[in-house]
Amino acid sequence: MSYSHKNKYMNDYQAGFTLIELMISLVLGLIVSAAAIQVYLINVKTSSIQASGSELQDASVFGLQQLEKSIRLANLGNPTTRIDGTTPNGGIVLTGLNIGVPNPNEPNPYPNTGYLTRRAGDSAVGANGWTGISNTNTNSDQLTIQYINITGAPMTDCEGAVAAVNDIVIERYFVRQATGDTSTGAIKKLVLACDAGRVKKTGSIDTVTPSSDSRNFGQAGQEFIVNIDQFKVLLGAQYTTGTNAGQIIYLPSSAYSLITTGNPVLTAVKIGLIVHGSTPIIGSAEQSEFALLGQSSTENKLKADTSSKKKVRSTYETTTLLRNARVVNINTSL
Repeated sequence: MSYSHKNKYMNDYQAGFTLIELMISLVLGLIVSAAAIQVYLINVKTSSIQASGSELQDASVFGLQQLEKSIRLANLGNPTTRIDGTTPNGGIVLTGLNIGVPNPNEPNPYPNTGYLTRRAGDSAVGANGWTGISNTNTNSDQLTIQYINITGAPMTDCEGAVAAVNDIVIERYFVRQATGDTSTGAIKKLVLACDAGRVKKTGSIDTVTPSSDSRNFGQAGQEFIVNIDQFKVLLGAQYTTGTNAGQIIYLPSSAYSLITTGNPVLTAVKIGLIVHGSTPIIGSAEQSEFALLGQSSTENKLKADTSSKKKVRSTYETTTLLRNARVVNINTSL
């Protein structure tokens, strides 16, 4: 057989993939690709949730514990252990009387009530004062505390400024928009900030030069805990007389100021936070309702914002006893 005849004979018997074989191969390839993509998406989702969980853990372990540590200083150095709305240098600052400024019925009362302990429904006063801003349908609260440095050595306030021995330090914890945030939607980038200042030993807020000094009260403050959605405060009031003597109830600051009988004093503070991670989550529904400090979930419902990316959110609650406030004269004979 000649070479040309042999080559022609071999070509007659060459064959490729049939259409059915190609289709089967394509389907198998798509199944493998879909499985690989699914594994990738699960890994990305798990990674984002773990990253957010780590951020939330930081907020809890570092931010919340530091906040508790600061609250425990309230009323330190005050010879009066009883805390209410009239206590001079009182550890929980509810009125101007706690600072040493006359009450509203007297001449020249303390005008900047927006820098005192506030809650939803109170009036906002001052350029950097409390506004109640939050990412839920309920306003955030503000907690203002006060203490005297009687440790015998300099210490630092929540903004990192030095508090000299015998300085009267006032600190407020409130929610504001993060520095540089340009959010235009309903959900903002919020932080829990701390603004610290000094109180004159003769009463009223001290003014430090220059005006930018962090020891001046009424500034925007230092970012304390980031990625905040809500900050709530309840004051623990313990009755000292009457049939309820010895009992403690937790209530908002404005409700405490309305109590006219029973002579309750402040002995504890409850803090509630809604915090979120900064890493967007993929393929998961976002929690939008939160129960916080006895409030129903509908009272802390995340604002609707289609421009906001889904985030992992969590609530934290803590109760801090005021070690520098002791209840006295409890009537136990009833």
